Amino acid sequence: MLRFEGVYTGYGQGHVLFDISLQVNRGEVVCLLGRNGAGKSTTLKSIMGLVTPSLGRITYLGHDLVGLPTYKINRLGIGYVPEDRRIFPELSVRENLEAARHQSTNGSAWTLERVFVLFPHLRVLEGHPGGHLSGGEQQMLTIARTLMGNPRMLLLDEPSEGLAPLVVDALARQIKQLKEQDLTILLCEQNLHFSTALSDRVYVIDKGVIYFSGTFQELESRPDIKKAHLMI
Repeated sequence: MLRFEGVYTGYGQGHVLFDISLQVNRGEVVCLLGRNGAGKSTTLKSIMGLVTPSLGRITYLGHDLVGLPTYKINRLGIGYVPEDRRIFPELSVRENLEAARHQSTNGSAWTLERVFVLFPHLRVLEGHPGGHLSGGEQQMLTIARTLMGNPRMLLLDEPSEGLAPLVVDALARQIKQLKEQDLTILLCEQNLHFSTALSDRVYVIDKGVIYFSGTFQELESRPDIKKAHLMI
């Protein structure tokens, strides 16, 4: 569904990603696992056209994404949940969701009711301004708002960061429900426990280089990789 082939991406004169190759198959949850500053967010921004690779190809369902504007990439069916959430603080929860509504291209539309079934707490808060929500509530709202655009693929950037353990557990259950509904997900995380519970496969990235690809079971048999590229 999504493929990177030899991608180099940077800012100004400096590269952040070096010869990145990875793929995400339809219906998978794939985790890009790494420490802060490893290149995870730049990988997602490269997909969404927020930064432009200097070399390599990124394809999605046969479409070459490099050079496309972000809105066209989104219309192809890729939804992006950024690390900093970027909700509209003055709009209510319901208004945030309505603002992102987009016609379905895959025959399975996300509606307000369907979003509230997945995130029942948002139904209680639907009249509250987005800026008054807790961090966990804002994360749920950001994911829900992205779903209202009816994506085929979801990019999640550090969804567990800064959240209390109970909120992280609830978020994991909700992401599992998305997986059960055949939504393809590329998850960028540094939380190993959170990622293990959700993902089919994992790539380990450090300093812009992929050092491992495989299952989490295979990663468990590589303590050298975990020590060198994941331990703080």
